[in-house]
Amino acid sequence: MGGTAINLRLAEVTVAMHRALVVQDGDAIEGVLPIFLAQRGFRVVLANSYARGQLDTRSYRPDVVIVDLQLTDLCGINFIRALRVWSAIPVVALSARSSEAQRLEAFEAGVDDYVERPFSPLELVARLHALLRRYSRADFPQSLLKLGSVCVDLERRLARHGDGRKLHLTPLEHRMLETFVRSADRLITHKQLMREVWGPYKSDVCAVRVCIASLRRKLEHDPSFPMHIVTEIGTGYRLVVGTAPVAAPA
Repeated sequence: MGGTAINLRLAEVTVAMHRALVVQDGDAIEGVLPIFLAQRGFRVVLANSYARGQLDTRSYRPDVVIVDLQLTDLCGINFIRALRVWSAIPVVALSARSSEAQRLEAFEAGVDDYVERPFSPLELVARLHALLRRYSRADFPQSLLKLGSVCVDLERRLARHGDGRKLHLTPLEHRMLETFVRSADRLITHKQLMREVWGPYKSDVCAVRVCIASLRRKLEHDPSFPMHIVTEIGTGYRLVVGTAPVAAPA
């Protein structure tokens, strides 16, 4: 069933705005969700295994990937980790697992949103539209970001030092940096960062501070006196972007 597109000729749907890849590892794919998405204007591609999902993501270049995580193994998490090696495409995880540790594991692997079963299809579609608005390419004022001697390709999620050495940023760090770029030179509160980077399920400000500290160690010339990720005491942070010419990471 991998790569099967759903085309519903409905009077109220004339143009499919976005392509959604639905990935579920198993013999049968949930029929209701793909049909519901198609009715809401999505072009839906189905993949009945995580391996097929990797191939279809490269072939179809979907706007969003919806991954159904399994209860008994980490195949879905490994699928997300493998996807994040080469793609920054928005990913939504569906799962019946509800513990905080399991949700955080998915976010650490690179998902952008986490929806617990059972869920409202209308709410899922609303989340997809919100995610697609945030990740619209037009949201980035520039695709290449220069912070001191470090260059970050926001679209490909690649980062390098000025001397060509590769710089590793985690999926969480990439998402936080992307959030900053969308609001460059403007204050972003702790609450906003939590919502954009970790989703609505976590409210631990310490996690924000830990991620900020890690980004500063990697991006700042002197992390003790940051010039780019600046603290607004008691409120949040601000990204100060330089204007030097940028060369794309190889």
